Amino acid sequence: MPHVPKTPLDPSGVPRFRNTAAMISSAGPSFDAAHYQGVMALYATPRPGRAVELQQSGARIIDFVRCSYLGLDNHPAIAAGAATAVEDAGTLHWSCARTRLNFRSLGELEEDLSDLFDARVLTYTTVLAANMSALPLLASGHLTEGRRPLVAFDRQAHATLAYHKATVAAETAVETIPHNDLAVLEALCRSHPQVAYVCDGVYSMGGCAPLSQLRDLQERYGLFVYIDDAHGISLYGERGGGFARSVFDDLGDRTIVAASLGKGFGASGGILMLGTATQELLFRRFSIAYAFSASLNTAAIGAARASASIHRTAELASRQAGLRRNLALLDHLLPSDGGPSDLPIRTVRFGDELRAVHAARALLEKGYFTSAIFFPTVARGEAGLRICLSATHEEDDIRGLCDAIGDIRREILRST
Repeated sequence: MPHVPKTPLDPSGVPRFRNTAAMISSAGPSFDAAHYQGVMALYATPRPGRAVELQQSGARIIDFVRCSYLGLDNHPAIAAGAATAVEDAGTLHWSCARTRLNFRSLGELEEDLSDLFDARVLTYTTVLAANMSALPLLASGHLTEGRRPLVAFDRQAHATLAYHKATVAAETAVETIPHNDLAVLEALCRSHPQVAYVCDGVYSMGGCAPLSQLRDLQERYGLFVYIDDAHGISLYGERGGGFARSVFDDLGDRTIVAASLGKGFGASGGILMLGTATQELLFRRFSIAYAFSASLNTAAIGAARASASIHRTAELASRQAGLRRNLALLDHLLPSDGGPSDLPIRTVRFGDELRAVHAARALLEKGYFTSAIFFPTVARGEAGLRICLSATHEEDDIRGLCDAIGDIRREILRST
């Protein structure tokens, strides 16, 4: 007889941590509509600023989808750093695990980032790989003095965190708690000898973690805090340490911050910021994507080193200020869910999935590309548009987008 793997089920027989079949069944029609309307999986050629030229139609549009919040992704120094690094190395990629052989330039990059962010920094090819590497080690108890913690995931933790719940549950107890519910988290801290909390710093659909209150729980109960700050890196701090580090400035042995090198930082890859030498040694030996996968390629290394150099100049503060000015303008013209904030993500709620897809298509025809968001990215009935703003959007770009969204809203209201 064929082997049937055991599946973690709740008492009603439903998978506790993932139900991929149900997700595909529920979300499939929305994806079908978005692809049919031509608002997903577009291919384009980059143009100056936030413009791109669509491959199929040749139309030039303004992009509000990319997460390069400081506009560094097409910075000439970063592109040049990538090209130079490949030329200097004479190769793009070494096909071996990092426990065996590494580019010298990679070691120099990790030293540079460790100094820049005042942490022990390890690089990974993606933030997904960084999270995949960290969470099993957290579950093992090796980061919490040998005690396996109860690992509590925020309900809105990014998919690259939530995906690993079943893996973590193979080693320790796992709970999913309501979004930013500190009362539930504190109750868990009181009833369990060791708790670890897994959350985003800046959430990908808007909003943020209550960092100061989390630090208070850490000080009172020894809470271990694991923060994915992919959308917060570079936006805060004199050297771009990010949203999470604006509160958790000293990581110590109870905080780990994961972050992206491919969003605000403007390069490619992911990192973990660790607080102790013991943690660093553990991760360099046993984290899955370190021990069994390859490193950043030389282009990514060169790009990251160039961005690190920019982070040490006055240009960083100038771009951070430019982003805040653009956000203030956007919030003035288009009040959105969540209200004004210096975080770079806004959502415009339409509720119905097909309306959200229609709105994204109508905006694209007017020359603006935003993300149509629907289940499973957001809860059912919460569909809408996601707007990612950058420091390098022009004022006319923002005004044009807001005018277009206003027109579409009025059109939808007239049709109902």
